[in-house]
Amino acid sequence: MAVGMMVGMAATGLPELDVARVVKYCASRVPEQYRHEIRVECDIAPRHVTICECRPPWREDFGPEWTRFPIARLYYTKKTGLWTLYWRDRHLKFHRYQFLDPSPHIQDLLDHIENGGDPIFWG
Repeated sequence: MAVGMMVGMAATGLPELDVARVVKYCASRVPEQYRHEIRVECDIAPRHVTICECRPPWREDFGPEWTRFPIARLYYTKKTGLWTLYWRDRHLKFHRYQFLDPSPHIQDLLDHIENGGDPIFWG
């Protein structure tokens, strides 16, 4: 999804600047010279942003599409203005991450994913 959105809330109802911050975070995860092997992208939905690790096709019979593996979900509650972090289990189900309280600052969640030391996100 493109980041050029209206001021305030994105078309999805998510805060525009927060969505832009996640897009920027994802782009910064992999140096340009390795993006043909791996990318980190985000899927934007009306109430959440999902950070995904993307890999190129590894078998011709699987087709030309890159695989998208969810890493974390950042859920926004409009009424409270809080972002909540969710982790993904082996069955691709998301669960609220208990070791970080919801925050009005999405950067708190991104910092925890990146520097929190919990291998549940990046292994």
